[in-house]
Amino acid sequence: MISSVRGTVLGVAGTTALIEVGGVGFSVTVTPQHALSLRVGAEATVRTALIVRDDDLSLFGFVDSDELAVFDLLRGVTGVGPKSAMGVLAAMSPGQVAAAVATEDDGAFRKVSGIGPKTAKLIVLSLAGKMQIAPTSAARVPIARATVSDSVLVALVGLGWSEKVAAQAVDDAVAATPSDEAATVPALLRLALTQLGPQQAGSSLR
Repeated sequence: MISSVRGTVLGVAGTTALIEVGGVGFSVTVTPQHALSLRVGAEATVRTALIVRDDDLSLFGFVDSDELAVFDLLRGVTGVGPKSAMGVLAAMSPGQVAAAVATEDDGAFRKVSGIGPKTAKLIVLSLAGKMQIAPTSAARVPIARATVSDSVLVALVGLGWSEKVAAQAVDDAVAATPSDEAATVPALLRLALTQLGPQQAGSSLR
């Protein structure tokens, strides 16, 4: 099991980071906000989870042990796969996930692309009593609005939407939302995904 990697960041594209460790490059899937914190040429330490399937080995990376713990808990819920778990972490911090579970707010999870009403309720029921993280409603540290929009666009394209469709969703989300409610990548990403609705990413590729 690969529990963490530490090495030089060779590149970051969308939500995929390439980290060289001992001459070997590891492709690691991270959240959009995590990707923004990585700098090409700099050293990074990433907590990881290796997901093994019959025809695939995928490495998912996290800022800290709290994100990894939430990822593992989410994957234990029926109907929640690695990509959906990463989607939750892209939209909510570990503390916000804990708060939603503590208050039985399944609506917070329904806002995440790929999470339906039944799965959202199941997340709340399944994680009740299992969260070891303090609940919080604090938003992640905001960054410049233009940078936020650009980062969300990159994230959506990385998730499979065409650039045209993703750009329109971001523009619509920005236009329909007060600036303070879309000042962070997770917040604007969540709003853009709501604009995109239940359509599958692959269906937008032309």
